[in-house]
Amino acid sequence: MLPLHDIKVLEFTHAVMGPTTGLLLADMGAEVIHIEPPEGDSTRRLRGFGTGYFPFYSRNKKSLAIDLKSDAGKEIIYQLVNNADVIVENFGPGTMERLGFGYEKLHAINPRLIYCSLKGFLSGPYEKRHAMDEVVQMMGGLAYMTGRPGDPLRAGTSIVDITGGMFGYIGILLALYERARTGEGKYVKSALFETTAFLMGQHMAYGAITQTPVPPMPARVSAWSIYRIFITKDTQQVFIGIISEKHWERFCTIFNRTDWLHDERLKTNNNRIAQRDWLLPEVETMMRTFTKKDIITKCEQADIPFAPVATPEDLFDDPQLTIGGSLLTTTLPDGTVAHLPTFPLEYGGEKATLRLHPPAIGEHTAAILSSIGISHDVIESLKEQNIINCQEPLNPNP
Repeated sequence: MLPLHDIKVLEFTHAVMGPTTGLLLADMGAEVIHIEPPEGDSTRRLRGFGTGYFPFYSRNKKSLAIDLKSDAGKEIIYQLVNNADVIVENFGPGTMERLGFGYEKLHAINPRLIYCSLKGFLSGPYEKRHAMDEVVQMMGGLAYMTGRPGDPLRAGTSIVDITGGMFGYIGILLALYERARTGEGKYVKSALFETTAFLMGQHMAYGAITQTPVPPMPARVSAWSIYRIFITKDTQQVFIGIISEKHWERFCTIFNRTDWLHDERLKTNNNRIAQRDWLLPEVETMMRTFTKKDIITKCEQADIPFAPVATPEDLFDDPQLTIGGSLLTTTLPDGTVAHLPTFPLEYGGEKATLRLHPPAIGEHTAAILSSIGISHDVIESLKEQNIINCQEPLNPNP
């Protein structure tokens, strides 16, 4: 039995931030009902890098396809709120209030309700602004830190959306814990910009201490003398990180450079940093004499940190993920079968499993309405009026 098995969640979300919060709740056992319009969540139709959003963030969720602007649709939502534990929403500022589903309205219906809003900004001068992951990466310093000097670059995934969604999840868990004592729900809010600022905290502290401009990551002086990517004999790339004196000793030994161990200029990590101008070119030249496989084998034998530079598709065959059971065989809404990462946590020695494939539009609409006492005839009437949508899935759930 999963820890959140008795928690009911209504998810009014799109794109990444809100669906991340819902996914984390669903993977830990909550019944998460994704509310989408009869034509389907617009995220389903995204292309480019948006192609993977809905398929990845929608497993273990149910779909209720309903017209939220209709009177009948609103009444159904109010009925569901009566027995819900959590609302998750990441619509634009003021949208939920205009629809009639703001915090004050729903809290009056169900005082035990925990209401989680995921926005661009927390309370302050910017809180009415719209924001997206890339917007806050630019204004929060992350793009500056990722790119080379003068060339800001967004991170290679929706890192702020995902992390902001995680903070929303943490807030919900705190509110559930408090509700167990007080019986009252809570309003919880997470935001993209403040999440980015939190991610920048270590760099802000560096700037405060050094009183110098913080350099972007590619221009930084690393805390470690060897902590970088090297090109191999077969023109592949391998990252090696030497972060202790034990690592340095084993590195020199396995690569037959014991002369470096006896060089007083290289005695400590800080000494080696001071000698980087000549040391790193020598290490680079040495690495070019070994193949990628040779370097990986030696690093494994020496028990020093290393990593081949991988692509996302390499992860489908990664032994740690496949043998370790961290990929879930998932049937996506278009029928594609993919092996996608599970919740990255072992809880009581177990990992989260797949209970529901990402749903078709309105796949669970009829069952959800039936569960609150709406008759078959009324459901059929709502379908005819295009207030709800009920679709059959392409593939059965596990």
